[in-house]
Amino acid sequence: MPSIEEFPVPGQGPYGIVTGPDGALWFTLVHSGQIGRFAAGEVSVFQLEPASTGPTVIAPGPDGALWFTEYQGNRIGRITTGGAVSSFGVPTPYGIAAGPDGALWFTEINADRVGRITVEGEVTEFPLPVSGAFPSMITTGSDGALWFTLNQANAIGRITTDGEVSVYPVPTEAAAPVGITAGPDGALWFVEIGAGQVGRIDVDGAVVEFPLPDRASRPHAIVAGGDGALWVTLWGANRVARVTVDGGVTELELPTPGSEPHGIAVGPDGALWTALEVGKLARIPY
Repeated sequence: MPSIEEFPVPGQGPYGIVTGPDGALWFTLVHSGQIGRFAAGEVSVFQLEPASTGPTVIAPGPDGALWFTEYQGNRIGRITTGGAVSSFGVPTPYGIAAGPDGALWFTEINADRVGRITVEGEVTEFPLPVSGAFPSMITTGSDGALWFTLNQANAIGRITTDGEVSVYPVPTEAAAPVGITAGPDGALWFVEIGAGQVGRIDVDGAVVEFPLPDRASRPHAIVAGGDGALWVTLWGANRVARVTVDGGVTELELPTPGSEPHGIAVGPDGALWTALEVGKLARIPY
């Protein structure tokens, strides 16, 4: 079993995490309104103003900066690797990802829209054909479209870069999908926080679901690892899970009890890193 290391960080509520273009880990601190940078054991923290904006998901942009959503502050932020911050007003943004068209794509969780923002800050919004859907995480698929979870509509959405939207229902009732990522097999993989399952949807919309051993484990985020498997944070179980493309599951317990793992990413060192809301980053080697 791999040896998991944990590293305390300042601020409150590590949530989203990603590897930046500078080879460092960048993460959001949702409760203290900060963006953190972790490299070679050293942590830098950049304060947002005001501090109550709730930075959540963070992603590398095509311009060499990091882009992040500020759900409570109704804006999207941009931070350079040197720490310079700027922001753009957007209603209740949550998920964000770089698209294949040189822009960032994001979800508006309380507005039933998906948006596109250029690196200059120009915003275009696309309405969804469902209401009260809670669009959540978003990622680019192997087909050149953006795929996103519809948490309260119990569905997966797809939007082309021209704004054409398709919606695919999830078979399990009240599954409440959240995290989504492009898998190593050309499909999209997502987690069902309400059903304790991991799902796979191919680019034609066919869905397969794989139950986790603990259906109450509250899977939250998912990423494709460098080992050809999917890695999932189990927010309600203090574990991370490795899921193979045929549905095999291995789980690893995190050292700190009740650590509340949220975001997960492949680090610059090739290991998996997860943000623990108790105030730590955890390193999980293969």
